[in-house]
Amino acid sequence: MQVDKHDFHGLLHSANLIEAELRRQLAPFGIQPRQARVIEALDRMGTASQVDLASSFGVTSAGMSTMTDRLLAAGYITRVQDPESRRKNILALTAEGQALVSGIDHAWSALDDTIRTVIGDDAKVLFDLSRRLRDGLGGTVPGTRKSVLANEEE
Repeated sequence: MQVDKHDFHGLLHSANLIEAELRRQLAPFGIQPRQARVIEALDRMGTASQVDLASSFGVTSAGMSTMTDRLLAAGYITRVQDPESRRKNILALTAEGQALVSGIDHAWSALDDTIRTVIGDDAKVLFDLSRRLRDGLGGTVPGTRKSVLANEEE
C-alpha cells in the first residue's frame, strides 16, 4: 500500500472530496461552496462591507468582487454604497438569497452527518481540531468580533 509522503496529504485529499460532495449537494441551488459561505455569512451578519468579507474569508478584494458579482447577477444579494465611506460597498441578502439559507444549511448538515458516519465518535475531535487549525492559521468565522477588530485596525 502506498503511504502519503507528507501527513497533510490525507487532509488535503479529504477536503477536496468533501468539497466535491458539497458542490453536488449545492448544484440544485445553482451556487458553489464559496458562494454558499458568503450567503451564510450575510445571513448571520445581516449586512457587511465587501472589504470586510474579503478580509474575513482570506481572499483578495478582487476575488470577493468576482464572487459577489455572480451573487448580484443571480439576484441573491444587493450592493449599495456605504453612506459613511464612498469607497466601501455594503452587501445584504435579497429575499431570493434568504430563501437559499435553509437549503445551504441542509447541505452542510448532510455533510456533517456523512463525516460522523464515516469517522464515528472521532468526528467531534476532528471538528474541534479543524477549528483549532483554522484559528491557528489566522482564519476566523466571518463576522465574529475577532475578524471585525482585525479589519478596524487596518
